[in-house]
Amino acid sequence: MENFSFANPTKIIFGRGTQSLAGAECARYGKRVLVHYGSERVRASGLLGEVEASLGAAGLEIFELGGVQPNPRLSLVREGIALCRAEKIDLILAVGGGSTIDSAKAIAAGVVDEGDVWDFYTGTRAPTKALPVASVLTIPAAGSE
Repeated sequence: MENFSFANPTKIIFGRGTQSLAGAECARYGKRVLVHYGSERVRASGLLGEVEASLGAAGLEIFELGGVQPNPRLSLVREGIALCRAEKIDLILAVGGGSTIDSAKAIAAGVVDEGDVWDFYTGTRAPTKALPVASVLTIPAAGSE
């Protein structure tokens, strides 16, 4: 085995009703939040409304980008990058499962980079910074916990 050092500064808040804490947690990173999600099921279930109410109560400005599919599409990632740049987004909040979180991470890395986000996936370049990403995970065992 080779020696290595690992640091994981991820904060996890777990439990019933903790989606109501999203606003207070996200407010630490700025005032403009992109809420990124998959299907309209998160809206129909009431979860998206609860999360956005929490964000609004914290005084945050909300922008939405839905439509994430399993194995996220590069076209939606590029749309998210353009939206974040145009609206000067401070934080991306993914509401969904692993694909939504993966898409949010790609957008976060692409926003602050002048090159093509696809380069990160072909191995041509590696990201050196990104916007903050938070998530309200809707499915266990997505590998994103």
